Amino acid sequence: MILIGQYDSPFVRRVAIALHVYKLPYEHRPWSVFGDAEKLAEFNPLRRVPTLVIDDGEVLIESGAMLDHLDQVVGPERALLPPVGDVRRKALKTIALATGMAEKAVSLVYERVLHDHQSETWIARCRTQIGAVLDALEAERETARSRWWYGAAPGHADIAIGCVLRFISEAHPGVFDAARWPRLAAHAAACEALEPFQAVQQAFYVSPPKT
Repeated sequence: MILIGQYDSPFVRRVAIALHVYKLPYEHRPWSVFGDAEKLAEFNPLRRVPTLVIDDGEVLIESGAMLDHLDQVVGPERALLPPVGDVRRKALKTIALATGMAEKAVSLVYERVLHDHQSETWIARCRTQIGAVLDALEAERETARSRWWYGAAPGHADIAIGCVLRFISEAHPGVFDAARWPRLAAHAAACEALEPFQAVQQAFYVSPPKT
């Protein structure tokens, strides 16, 4: 398999961490959506990361689809998300909140990097959405009875949340307040202490678009 994209992306990172957890070999191509757009276009017309080329040559272009494929490769006993049932549905909702928050955080980066005149209305909206999701996830974690979100071992929901919390902390210093969301801060620290998280990390950096 070939995973395309830089590890400072929360979407690329969540896929790479799952590959490490599953001990599935892959080639990593750390291409940038700006600096390597034309190379990306050879695999993904959206010129977007992550992009995953699986063993038969098929190209997957959305992180959720990639993880669904990897879960099928390793089988239900090892998969980080149950194949059916209430826990699966609840975990998918938690993942949707985390990835939706990540999209808003990425949007704020583009607003800062690409626009000479930033929209304060758009920035305020994105920050409000991020804050609301952080409140919702903090409340979820407060009622959790297990060490991780949905069990004794970390799953896709834990990984998604851990990845986006690091991204927000690095890309938007001051937005994530550990004192306001202490359970999420503790979750992020627990994730970053795991070997797969330590094996898959990259300091946040935006390569400017080519002119």
